[in-house]
Amino acid sequence: MTRQLILASQSPRRKELLDLLQIPYSIVTSNAEEKLIRNFSPAENVKWLAEQKVRAVAEQYPEAVVLGADTIVFYDGAYLGKPKDAEDAKRMLSMLSGQTHSVLTGVCIKDGERCETFFEETEVSFWPLEEKEISAYIATGEPFDKAGSYGIQGKGALFVKQIKGDYYTVMGLPISKTMRMLKTFDLHSF
Repeated sequence: MTRQLILASQSPRRKELLDLLQIPYSIVTSNAEEKLIRNFSPAENVKWLAEQKVRAVAEQYPEAVVLGADTIVFYDGAYLGKPKDAEDAKRMLSMLSGQTHSVLTGVCIKDGERCETFFEETEVSFWPLEEKEISAYIATGEPFDKAGSYGIQGKGALFVKQIKGDYYTVMGLPISKTMRMLKTFDLHSF
């Protein structure tokens, strides 16, 4: 009997990546509050956020394997979440222009009593950006549902000079490490 896998996320990017595994799954959106803990490091926060999402769904489906993830952008001691509006997106993109920042994705997988969490961190360097590039990008609407105000898999890729680490961490799910962890829960890809 195949175990039921649930993705505790409504992110289209996470769904796209999880589809690569060819493991049947369903989506149950978590209602967990996404609140950072002040004295946690970025790595601790991103793992904690992923775990909160998973636990909220796992309570409803105790027999399933529940997978959740959370992604944060961290630069110069500050968390850069999803922008509130166009001005906030402009502020973040201007801050990241010509700089290197960290993108961390925390992943949690839980079934019954077992709960495993891990994170991956990738450094992303941006080219120096002109104000008109930033404005044109914001006008596309792409930045508004993304931490740090950009999507590396979309038009935001045009800002990226270099990455060090796992590309899929920046997209929102380090898929190869996630696959290896799912195997330990007896869920296998190809």
